[in-house]
Amino acid sequence: MRDREFIILLDTFRRLIRRNAVQNIKKMLEKTHHADLSRIFPSLTADERLYIFNNIDDYEFKADFISELDETIAHDMLETLEPEEIVKIITQMPPDDQADLIGSLDEELESQILNIMKDKESEKLEELMMYPPESAGGIMVPLPFKMRENDTVQDTINSVHKQEDTEMIFYIYIVDEKDRLSGILSMRHLLTAKPETKLKDIMLTNVLTVSPETDQEEVARITSRYDLLALPVVDNNNVLLGIVTVDDIIDVLREEATEDFLQMAGVGKDREILLKTPFESARTRFPWLFATFLGGFISSFIISNFGYLVKEFILLSAFMPIVMGMGGNVGTQSSTIIVRGLSTGRIDFNHLEKVFFRQVLIGLILGATYGILLFLFTFLFNLGIENILLLSAIIGISLSFSMLIAASLGTITPLMLERFNVDPAVATGPIVTTVVDVLGVSAYFGIATLILRSFGIL
Repeated sequence: MRDREFIILLDTFRRLIRRNAVQNIKKMLEKTHHADLSRIFPSLTADERLYIFNNIDDYEFKADFISELDETIAHDMLETLEPEEIVKIITQMPPDDQADLIGSLDEELESQILNIMKDKESEKLEELMMYPPESAGGIMVPLPFKMRENDTVQDTINSVHKQEDTEMIFYIYIVDEKDRLSGILSMRHLLTAKPETKLKDIMLTNVLTVSPETDQEEVARITSRYDLLALPVVDNNNVLLGIVTVDDIIDVLREEATEDFLQMAGVGKDREILLKTPFESARTRFPWLFATFLGGFISSFIISNFGYLVKEFILLSAFMPIVMGMGGNVGTQSSTIIVRGLSTGRIDFNHLEKVFFRQVLIGLILGATYGILLFLFTFLFNLGIENILLLSAIIGISLSFSMLIAASLGTITPLMLERFNVDPAVATGPIVTTVVDVLGVSAYFGIATLILRSFGIL
């Protein structure tokens, strides 16, 4: 849905709500895709959301719609319903989405819903809910379509025709008599094989699998790397428990990328921060800003100790922001590249030296280039100032050194955090920002003091 279509759809629903045009709203809902409806929902008021939600009659549409909503908004909608009504919606969802939604509700409501559902269905959900929500077990579809090793191609095709509730049959999973995963077969290979061929004769035995405890980010990484449409989940005995499908992988990639971006920006990891109250948002962001506040305080202390230098050579203070700003930008760029590389698996600990020296070399090239440019700019536009050549050299050298430090720090910090099992996306931003500022200021005035004293000017 394009931005213009989004605005038209939003305005249309708001106008119909103001007119209390229930029948028109129902007709609009029939024509609107649940994904498009979920997109406009955060822009509506709480009353408008509830008005539209209560006019959705199709439980299957309601289930698809709830699955697309932000968790906070979904809870607001469900809290207005009786447990029996919630069950009617939830039972239209795939098992993995059911488990995620029920597991996010409060314990009392969760218990009521599970009691209302049939015993077999509730048992299946409780098994899924045993796994962490951000693990392979938490996002897998249980009981995938599977066949036996001695079944023929024709047997399999006949079985596929009978499947109505099985979600996304991308691959045929072949198991032995103990339900242990033996091999896999794509639908293309199945349909092009002779009907009498046994599955064990054409199946691929080198199957990529994950355990139910595997983190969802690792599942997404494997699926993306090998271009899979689904990834089987097996237990310690290689018994097939379920599959993680590509639609869930896309959600995981979006969630993880959003979390990493928010954490790198220093606003926490809550993907629904835009839906929080101003006080809640401020409380979330306060601790992350404290590191920057502390760094600024230390930098101010350092600058105050070099007050005599600033007073005597006012030009140095004029160019201090550009030295610190360029250093901060390079540090952020380098750390973002490394964090993203670690996240996607493109950087590993077998090539640390190569990665580090490559980023340092980039920092050196950028630092030297901008150092020379700043030297020329300072010298040419401030002719006539006493000792301008020396001061220009100090400013240019300081910028080069600051950018080199920032590139080195922005590279080594996330690598070391990853080595010590600390999430680089969480801590890299505040550490790099704070340390680069402090070291940048220290290096700037340290270089100035050293050069000026060497020439007997101080």
